[in-house]
Amino acid sequence: MSRAFVKEDVDLPERSGRKRSASGLPPGATNYITARGAKHLRDELQKLHAANANGKRVAELEQILASVHVVDPSDPPSNSVAFGATVTVKDKKGRTETYTIVGVDELDFEPDAVSWISPTGKALLAADMGDWITLEDGRAAKIVKIERKSDT
Repeated sequence: MSRAFVKEDVDLPERSGRKRSASGLPPGATNYITARGAKHLRDELQKLHAANANGKRVAELEQILASVHVVDPSDPPSNSVAFGATVTVKDKKGRTETYTIVGVDELDFEPDAVSWISPTGKALLAADMGDWITLEDGRAAKIVKIERKSDT
Protein backbone atom coordinates (compact mmCIF):
# COMPACT_ATOMS: atom_id res chain seq x y z
CA MET A 1 0.00 0.00 0.00
CA SER A 2 1.36 3.37 -0.96
CA ARG A 3 1.95 5.84 1.87
CA ALA A 4 -0.02 8.36 -0.20
CA PHE A 5 -3.23 6.57 0.79
CA VAL A 6 -2.63 6.61 4.53
CA LYS A 7 -4.33 9.35 6.52
CA GLU A 8 -1.81 10.20 9.16
CA ASP A 9 -3.73 13.20 10.47
CA VAL A 10 -6.65 11.01 11.57
CA ASP A 11 -6.23 9.47 14.99
CA LEU A 12 -8.95 6.85 15.28
CA PRO A 13 -10.62 6.79 18.71
CA GLU A 14 -9.98 3.06 18.98
CA ARG A 15 -6.23 3.61 18.58
CA SER A 16 -5.95 6.78 20.61
CA GLY A 17 -7.71 5.46 23.68
CA ARG A 18 -10.40 8.16 23.36
CA LYS A 19 -13.91 6.80 23.45
CA ARG A 20 -16.67 7.59 20.98
CA SER A 21 -19.69 9.39 22.38
CA ALA A 22 -22.95 7.57 23.09
CA SER A 23 -24.08 8.96 19.74
CA GLY A 24 -21.24 7.28 17.90
CA LEU A 25 -19.66 10.58 16.92
CA PRO A 26 -15.88 10.81 16.96
CA PRO A 27 -14.36 12.62 19.94
CA GLY A 28 -14.64 16.37 19.66
CA ALA A 29 -17.42 16.31 17.05
CA THR A 30 -20.43 18.51 17.77
CA ASN A 31 -23.64 16.54 18.30
CA TYR A 32 -26.08 18.53 16.15
CA ILE A 33 -29.79 17.78 16.39
CA THR A 34 -33.00 19.39 15.14
CA ALA A 35 -35.47 20.87 17.61
CA ARG A 36 -37.89 18.07 16.61
CA GLY A 37 -35.29 15.44 17.48
CA ALA A 38 -34.40 17.05 20.81
CA LYS A 39 -38.10 17.24 21.74
CA HIS A 40 -38.56 13.57 20.85
CA LEU A 41 -35.62 12.57 23.08
CA ARG A 42 -36.83 14.79 25.97
CA ASP A 43 -40.35 13.32 25.68
CA GLU A 44 -38.96 9.77 25.75
CA LEU A 45 -36.86 10.58 28.83
CA GLN A 46 -39.85 12.19 30.55
CA LYS A 47 -41.96 9.06 29.94
CA LEU A 48 -39.21 6.85 31.36
CA HIS A 49 -38.91 9.08 34.45
CA ALA A 50 -42.73 9.04 34.90
CA ALA A 51 -42.63 5.24 34.81
CA ASN A 52 -39.83 5.29 37.41
CA ALA A 53 -37.59 3.57 34.92
CA ASN A 54 -33.97 3.58 35.90
CA GLY A 55 -31.59 1.95 33.52
CA LYS A 56 -29.31 2.04 30.58
CA ARG A 57 -31.70 3.92 28.26
CA VAL A 58 -32.33 6.65 30.86
CA ALA A 59 -28.59 7.16 31.33
CA GLU A 60 -28.05 7.12 27.56
CA LEU A 61 -30.77 9.72 26.94
CA GLU A 62 -29.43 11.96 29.70
CA GLN A 63 -25.93 11.75 28.24
CA ILE A 64 -27.16 12.46 24.70
CA LEU A 65 -29.32 15.42 25.76
CA ALA A 66 -26.40 16.88 27.71
CA SER A 67 -24.25 16.77 24.57
CA VAL A 68 -26.61 17.99 21.85
CA HIS A 69 -26.46 21.31 20.04
CA VAL A 70 -29.93 22.20 18.71
CA VAL A 71 -29.80 23.77 15.26
CA ASP A 72 -32.55 26.24 14.43
CA PRO A 73 -33.88 26.14 10.87
CA SER A 74 -32.64 28.89 8.59
CA ASP A 75 -35.02 31.79 8.49
CA PRO A 76 -36.11 32.74 5.91
CA PRO A 77 -35.84 29.56 3.84
CA SER A 78 -33.30 29.81 1.05
CA ASN A 79 -32.35 27.89 -2.07
CA SER A 80 -29.51 26.23 -0.17
CA VAL A 81 -29.81 22.94 1.68
CA ALA A 82 -29.50 23.37 5.45
CA PHE A 83 -29.45 21.04 8.45
CA GLY A 84 -32.98 19.82 9.16
CA ALA A 85 -34.19 20.37 5.58
CA THR A 86 -36.13 17.76 3.63
CA VAL A 87 -34.65 17.50 0.14
CA THR A 88 -36.12 15.77 -2.90
CA VAL A 89 -33.74 14.64 -5.62
CA LYS A 90 -34.41 13.20 -9.07
CA ASP A 91 -31.96 10.96 -10.88
CA LYS A 92 -31.37 10.79 -14.64
CA LYS A 93 -33.95 7.99 -15.00
CA GLY A 94 -36.63 10.13 -13.37
CA ARG A 95 -36.65 8.31 -10.01
CA THR A 96 -37.17 10.60 -7.02
CA GLU A 97 -35.97 10.14 -3.47
CA THR A 98 -36.45 12.30 -0.41
CA TYR A 99 -34.00 12.83 2.44
CA THR A 100 -34.29 14.75 5.71
CA ILE A 101 -30.91 15.81 7.08
CA VAL A 102 -30.78 15.17 10.81
CA GLY A 103 -28.41 14.41 13.67
CA VAL A 104 -27.12 10.94 14.45
CA ASP A 105 -29.42 10.57 17.47
CA GLU A 106 -32.62 11.18 15.54
CA LEU A 107 -32.23 8.86 12.55
CA ASP A 108 -35.08 6.64 13.78
CA PHE A 109 -37.58 9.52 14.03
CA GLU A 110 -37.94 10.29 10.30
CA PRO A 111 -38.68 7.69 7.60
CA ASP A 112 -36.40 9.48 5.13
CA ALA A 113 -33.69 10.52 7.60
CA VAL A 114 -30.04 10.75 6.62
CA SER A 115 -27.29 11.78 9.02
CA TRP A 116 -25.48 15.05 8.36
CA ILE A 117 -22.19 13.12 8.59
CA SER A 118 -23.16 10.46 6.03
CA PRO A 119 -21.86 10.79 2.45
CA THR A 120 -25.35 11.69 1.18
CA GLY A 121 -25.90 14.16 4.01
CA LYS A 122 -22.57 15.85 3.33
CA ALA A 123 -23.29 16.04 -0.42
CA LEU A 124 -26.70 17.59 0.23
CA LEU A 125 -25.42 20.15 2.74
CA ALA A 126 -22.90 21.41 0.19
CA ALA A 127 -25.59 21.94 -2.48
CA ASP A 128 -28.22 24.38 -3.68
CA MET A 129 -31.51 23.98 -5.54
CA GLY A 130 -30.83 22.59 -9.01
CA ASP A 131 -27.37 21.22 -8.17
CA TRP A 132 -26.39 17.66 -9.07
CA ILE A 133 -25.06 15.47 -6.26
CA THR A 134 -23.73 11.92 -6.13
CA LEU A 135 -25.76 9.51 -4.00
CA GLU A 136 -24.16 6.74 -1.95
CA ASP A 137 -24.89 4.18 -4.67
CA GLY A 138 -23.03 6.32 -7.23
CA ARG A 139 -26.07 7.69 -9.06
CA ALA A 140 -26.18 11.36 -9.95
CA ALA A 141 -29.31 13.18 -8.81
CA LYS A 142 -30.55 16.74 -9.15
CA ILE A 143 -32.01 18.65 -6.20
CA VAL A 144 -35.58 19.49 -7.22
CA LYS A 145 -37.17 20.56 -3.91
CA ILE A 146 -36.01 21.88 -0.53
CA GLU A 147 -38.50 22.05 2.35
CA ARG A 148 -38.24 23.06 5.99
CA LYS A 149 -40.34 21.00 8.39
CA SER A 150 -41.93 22.74 11.32
CA ASP A 151 -40.13 22.09 14.59
CA THR A 152 -43.27 22.32 16.66
